[in-house]
Amino acid sequence: MSFDDDDTQYLDFLDLLNETENTTDPNYLLSKTVRLCQKTAVNQFGAQIIPTFYCVNFFLSYLGNGLVLFIIYKYEKLNTVTNVFLLNLVLSNLLFASSLPFWAVYHLSEWIFGEALCKIVSSAYFIGFYSSILFLTLMTFDRYLAVVHAVAAAKSRKRVYAIVASVVVWCVSIVASIKELVLRTVSRNHLSGLVCEESGFEESIMKHWRKVSYYQQFLVFFLLPLFMVMYCYISITVRIMSTRMKEKCRAIKLIFVIIFTFFVCWTPYNVVILLRAIQMSMEGEESCDASDRLDKVLYVTRNIAYLYCCISPVFYTFVGKKFQSHFKRLLAKKIPCLTRHMSLNSQSTRTTSQRTPHSTYEY
Repeated sequence: MSFDDDDTQYLDFLDLLNETENTTDPNYLLSKTVRLCQKTAVNQFGAQIIPTFYCVNFFLSYLGNGLVLFIIYKYEKLNTVTNVFLLNLVLSNLLFASSLPFWAVYHLSEWIFGEALCKIVSSAYFIGFYSSILFLTLMTFDRYLAVVHAVAAAKSRKRVYAIVASVVVWCVSIVASIKELVLRTVSRNHLSGLVCEESGFEESIMKHWRKVSYYQQFLVFFLLPLFMVMYCYISITVRIMSTRMKEKCRAIKLIFVIIFTFFVCWTPYNVVILLRAIQMSMEGEESCDASDRLDKVLYVTRNIAYLYCCISPVFYTFVGKKFQSHFKRLLAKKIPCLTRHMSLNSQSTRTTSQRTPHSTYEY
């Protein structure tokens, strides 16, 4: 090839370059460097703590909720509003806990269970999580009716009311989780391997749906239940203070413990959720360090919330004298040598359910 040919090709290249520069749309020009945050450190942090937390939550949930379920089956009947709500709370927690082993394996390596289970496990995870919060709130509201409006609620607090309310809670939870069934797919990531995540639309649309999920979680499944729980228990406390109920101080202490535990376990996680939503809503470049710190805090606070979600039926049932008596009877039957160390009183068990509505807090 001659030097003239080289000069000709070089001139043609300059002409093409000038033509490209002249026809470039200024809207596509970037005035700053776009940095992509590598989540390697965050993923390693998650792989270290999440599987352990999920396994602990799984075993505690099935142990505690299974025990409550067995006691309901053995000693109770589903002819009361409280037992219907309690049964549904246990089922929602078992549904939620059943997804945790899948996520534990996922955080250790990659998603190896296929696309169908990706959708099913994700849906079960959120349906169980959302319904658990709503059933806890519903049980609190039912206690409020039983104590504060005992006479008026005596006619309405029937088994049909409990069944209808439970169906509504399940429907709301399913509707809130439907996007998981639609958007969750399995794809291959060059860094993480097979991933089970929301995809299928443009990034702007997916970002919008993630923000909707965060605000939905904070407003519908935290702020509203928190206000209802606080209002109901404050009203119950005022009502108990105005009665001659025995062990009044112990009942008020229990109410304080319930509110405090609910607030401490749920507030940090939902504050982080709100911060993530605000962070996604803000225009401009976010700091990778700040994003990583928020992700790590999310891992820790989320597992605290999940732990409360798993053990809540035990917390809500075994503080009551009736369930304590059932548990003692069960232990005495399975381990006879413990009988002499327990004060079983079957008469107190029968009379507990026949007391006034204020006996709900006679622990």
